[in-house]
Amino acid sequence: MTPHYTDPVAPILIALMLIGLSAAVGGWLVQKVKQPAVLGELLVGIVIGNLAYWLHEPIITVVREGELVRHIVNYALSHGVSLVGAAKTMMPPGPDTSRVLAALGGSAGPRAVGVYLFVDELSRLAVIFLLFLVGLETSVTEMRRVGHRAVSVAVVGVVCPMLLGLVVMKFMTPHTSLAHDLFIGGILTATSVGITARVFHDLGRTQSTEARVILGAAVVDDILGLLVLAVVTGLVVRGTVSVWGISALTIKAVVFLVGSIVAGLWLTPRIVPRMRRLGFRNVRLLFGLGLAFVLSWLATRIGLATIVGAFAAGLILERFFTHELEDEHSLREVLSPLESLVVPVFFVLMGLQVKLETFLNWHAIELAAVLTAVAIAGKLVAGPASGRGVSWLSVGVGMLPRGEVGLIFASIGKALGVVDDTVFSAVILMVIVTTLLTPPILGIVMPQREPPPASASTQAAD
Repeated sequence: MTPHYTDPVAPILIALMLIGLSAAVGGWLVQKVKQPAVLGELLVGIVIGNLAYWLHEPIITVVREGELVRHIVNYALSHGVSLVGAAKTMMPPGPDTSRVLAALGGSAGPRAVGVYLFVDELSRLAVIFLLFLVGLETSVTEMRRVGHRAVSVAVVGVVCPMLLGLVVMKFMTPHTSLAHDLFIGGILTATSVGITARVFHDLGRTQSTEARVILGAAVVDDILGLLVLAVVTGLVVRGTVSVWGISALTIKAVVFLVGSIVAGLWLTPRIVPRMRRLGFRNVRLLFGLGLAFVLSWLATRIGLATIVGAFAAGLILERFFTHELEDEHSLREVLSPLESLVVPVFFVLMGLQVKLETFLNWHAIELAAVLTAVAIAGKLVAGPASGRGVSWLSVGVGMLPRGEVGLIFASIGKALGVVDDTVFSAVILMVIVTTLLTPPILGIVMPQREPPPASASTQAAD
C-alpha cells in the first residue's frame, strides 16, 4: 500500500484562511453598526470556538485550551509520555478534559497541536506588530508632553483596582488567604493595550491627546503590573517578597525604556542612510521590523513584556521615517497590508479561547459580576488623573480592557494553585466583559475629531 503523504503545513493554511475570513466578516458586520472592527473579531472568535467545541471538532477543541496546550507538549517531551498521558497528568477530571483527551488521542491530535502552536506564535507576533505600529503613530515629543498625565493615570489605575479587589475578596471569600486576595487584586490591575490601541486605530484617533495619555499610561501600567505580579507571586511561592528584587526590576524597566529610546534616536539617522547608500533594498521594512524585534527580545531579557520593546521601537522611528525621509511611502503605509493579515489573528484567537460553559456555576457569575464592577470602577477613577483638557471618560474607558494581560495573570494564578476553578471562571468573565465593553463605549464617548481648518484659498473664495 502506497503511504499517503500530507504536508504538515496544510492544516495550518486552512486554519489561517478561516481565521482571516472570519475576522474580515466579523469586522465588516460590526462596522455596519458603527463599531470598531476589533469587536467583531473578538465576537466571531467566541462564536466559532464554542460552536466548534459543541460539535466536537477536534482541532478547535484543542486550540481553545490556549497556553495549556504548550505546557502539555513540554511535559510530554520532557517526561517521555504521550500527549494524552501528559494531558491526564495536567488536567483535572471532567467533561472538558475528556473531550481534550479524545481530541489529542485521535488522528487529528498532532495536527491540532501543530495548528495551535503556529497560530499562537503568530498571534504573539501580531501583538508586537500592533504595538510597533502604534508607536509609529505616536510622537516622542507628544508623549513627553503627556508623560506626567500618563504616569498619574497608570498609578491610580493600578492602586485603586488593587485595593478594591482586596476589599471585595475579603468580604465575598473570607476564608481565603491574603496571598489569594492579593493575586485577584493583581489581576484587576492589568490593562490590555492591544485592544485599546486597535480601537484608536479603527477610529482614526491615534493622534489624539487621549490616545497618547492612554498608551503612555499602558506602558507604565505594564511595568507596575509586572511589579505587582512579582510581589504576589513571591508571596505565594516563598511566603515573602524581596524588596531588592522589586527595586531591581523597576530600575531595569526605566533604564530600558529611556536608554533604548535615546540610543535609537541617536543611532537611526547614522545607520539608515548608510544602508541606503550601500544599496540595501526595502531599508524601511528591514530596519524597522528588525529594530522592533531586537528591542522586544531585549525587553524579555530583563523581565519586561515584549510589547514594551515594540512600542519603544515605534517611538524611535516615528520622527525619522515620518519627517526625515518624505520622498517615499511611510513605513506605516508599507506595513499596512501586513497589518491586515496578521493583527486580526490575535483577536480571533483570544475569542476562540473563551469557554462559555465555565459560566454555568452561579457563584462564579455572582463573583464575576462584583469583580467586573470593581474592575470598571477602578479604571474609570483613573480618568480624572489625566488632568484638564482631556476627556476623562475616554481615558478611563480606554484603560478598561484586561484582554490577554488579564488572562495571563489568571493562568499564572491557576498554575500556582492560588486561584481555584470558580474564581478562575469569574476572572475570565470579568476579562471578557471589560474587553468587549471597551470598543463600543470608547467609540461613543471618544471626542470627535475637529474638522480641518479651511485653506486660505477657500477662505478667500468665501
